[in-house]
Amino acid sequence: MKLIRRLRPVLDIASENVRTVLRNFFPVFMSRGVVQISAFVDAMLAGLISAQAVAALAYAQSLYTLPISLFGMSISAAELPEMSSALGTTTEVASQLRFRLERGLHRIAFFIVPSVVAMMAFGDVMTGALYQSGRFNAGDSRYVWGILAGSTIGLLASTLGRLYASTYYALHDTRTPLRYAIIRVTLTTVLGYLFAIPLPPLLGLDPKWGVAGLTASAGVAGWIEFALLRRTLNKRIGRTGLALGYVTRLWLAAGVGAGLGWVIKLAIGQRHPVIVAVAVLVPFGLAYFAVAAVLRVPEAGVVIRRALRIVGLRKR
Repeated sequence: MKLIRRLRPVLDIASENVRTVLRNFFPVFMSRGVVQISAFVDAMLAGLISAQAVAALAYAQSLYTLPISLFGMSISAAELPEMSSALGTTTEVASQLRFRLERGLHRIAFFIVPSVVAMMAFGDVMTGALYQSGRFNAGDSRYVWGILAGSTIGLLASTLGRLYASTYYALHDTRTPLRYAIIRVTLTTVLGYLFAIPLPPLLGLDPKWGVAGLTASAGVAGWIEFALLRRTLNKRIGRTGLALGYVTRLWLAAGVGAGLGWVIKLAIGQRHPVIVAVAVLVPFGLAYFAVAAVLRVPEAGVVIRRALRIVGLRKR
């Protein structure tokens, strides 16, 4: 306030820059917030099942939206200024955008793949450590685990899609991500209702498991949005995406970590949820980084070197 004490706010849209911000605000607001909007739609549909379903969904959402914010949104936001500063001919700009996009996709996938595996394999462990106390028992943790497992279907697509949207913004295109976000929300609503309400009775399941269908159907909608974003962008700047070999190494490393975690989980038996979480999730994470480093995943080496510097085992 000391520096800007002479600044006087003016409600004026004469400036072209101000008009540009106002013109782009709603499309970006909608497309950036599509994950949260989908979660809100899921919460409304869960109300058609039961109060328990709404509560359990809220617990699950607090977990599966965390990696989207930590890795998907943060990396996308960090890359946007770099992408927007690309200069040169159309071909040169496209090349620079592909380079930044590929780097961001690799970094996001490196953290999201183990998040997906952890939620799928150890969702009850995570939920128990955070929430299991009082009237929230082991059965409730397993219920939230089922909902969490459904959310893992679209977790990778949702996070990678945020970076693709940033690339469109760097090209001064806010309308294309908005169109695909609208398609996603529409599919989330239609598929969510079908998966949550009519489908469980048809499959002979307890209606309460319809809420897992909500998160699963939202994941399907997320993959459709991601496919549309990638296909249209590839036509504009050239082929983009993650190499199959790279993704395979990530899943392999996460699978080895999950196997180790399950062995430990079965060996320690019934313990306090926090003790189980530490005993299972820490070895899972360490195994993932170690195997990824052995498989020559560059991001694993970067993380390990930083960790060693922090604990003083490696010089800068």
